[in-house]
Amino acid sequence: MQLDYQIRIMAEHEGADFFGVADLSRANEAIADQGGAICAQYPKAISIGITLPQAIVDELPNRDNRAVAVNYRHAYDITNLRLDLLTSKLGSIIQQGGYKALPVPASERFDDKRICAVFSHKLAANLAGLGWIGKSCLLITPKSGPRVRWATVLTDAPLIITGEPMEVQCGECNECVEICPVSAFTGEPFREEERREKRYDAKKCEEYLYNTDEDAEWTVCGLCIYVCPHGRKK
Repeated sequence: MQLDYQIRIMAEHEGADFFGVADLSRANEAIADQGGAICAQYPKAISIGITLPQAIVDELPNRDNRAVAVNYRHAYDITNLRLDLLTSKLGSIIQQGGYKALPVPASERFDDKRICAVFSHKLAANLAGLGWIGKSCLLITPKSGPRVRWATVLTDAPLIITGEPMEVQCGECNECVEICPVSAFTGEPFREEERREKRYDAKKCEEYLYNTDEDAEWTVCGLCIYVCPHGRKK
């Protein structure tokens, strides 16, 4: 209980808007398939989320304006940095308590072919009861929709599980599907047993962001993050 309290207080003190602990046992096969035995050896995950600045996300329909693009990219990078610093501190607390901890970077590519990280932060947040996986393949929270960046600490510490996966609340809404400029989403709802490719073509996003034109170094999109009604509600 003392360790649970320590890491939660640290997370809150460092500005985390979301905190949860997930039981990874039900997803062990998928975790091993994505990140191998290094990740699959851990039975639990601490999920940390920080909400992106609402005013910046609200401007994304004007992303062709360089100022909007620069502001969003900066907010994205700084939020990732905050998350990485926080997970490093949490990992240290857990290690000092005599347990193993593996902080997973907020945004680092592991597999160029599959275009994915070594571990899915959305999976951890979902299993911790912080939200559900939407048709955009983003983690949707009741409070902030998909306007949240995530990071994870994998651990064997005996932490208390905070929740179970939420029921999907997208219903018939297809706003993220319809607004995507490259039609990367199929509109299929999340099903635990199905691979990501059933719902999302990551390569289309990749090509749109990095192979567009001479201004590609500052091209941003994020329209699926912007448009979700769960994030736009006041």
